[in-house]
Amino acid sequence: MDYKTAICDDCAADIDYLALLIASWAEASGNRVLVRKFPSAEAFWFCYEEEKDFDILLLDIEMDGQNGVELAKKIRQDNDKAQIIFITGFPDYMAQGYDVSALHYLLKPVSTDKLYTVLDRAAACLSKSEKYMKVIFDRQTDLVPFSKIMYIEADRQYVNIHAEDCDYRMKSSLGEMEAILDERFFKCQRSFIVNLCFVVRIKNHCVILKNGDEVSIGRGKAKEIADAVIRFF
Repeated sequence: MDYKTAICDDCAADIDYLALLIASWAEASGNRVLVRKFPSAEAFWFCYEEEKDFDILLLDIEMDGQNGVELAKKIRQDNDKAQIIFITGFPDYMAQGYDVSALHYLLKPVSTDKLYTVLDRAAACLSKSEKYMKVIFDRQTDLVPFSKIMYIEADRQYVNIHAEDCDYRMKSSLGEMEAILDERFFKCQRSFIVNLCFVVRIKNHCVILKNGDEVSIGRGKAKEIADAVIRFF
């Protein structure tokens, strides 16, 4: 698996040490990890506003300016997927993590075995969690849950992603979308992929979704879609 990880600590030596341990864990576990380093909560937040696809966050609690707990509270306002691991030199801070669903606390100096164990837990939690599509457009990254995507429409070199609460646009092909989606999605026409969970009626020329939208389907696709709905549910 690929994991995008952030280390946020105002001590450069601690960041470098954790980065080496994470690289060692990745090699031992057969995972690939991209590690980004940040010297402050403010530096991380500046990046996070455009890149919200971090999987694992290692946050120092005692930092100048905004501390790790305050940063985690901001992250949790729109992200319940990221696995947050607090790093601290003082066990007195540990109770504060319950408000932000922290995965674990690690006391400095962090031991290799303990970090490996926590990273294994983080990877397990991520594998069970909601699947997300990473949508990148106009230098902004959004994480859109698969369960919220109603259908995807090809538009020349772009795709329009119609979700329950918002529409998104990204430079991609429908084929690339098919490759990352799961079994709940069905390509009903060469320009459309539909989420079977939202289909409430199937006609010869279209499917009708829960919100009333009509999505065109290819000739002879009605029976295939009906069979796919039955198999899925």
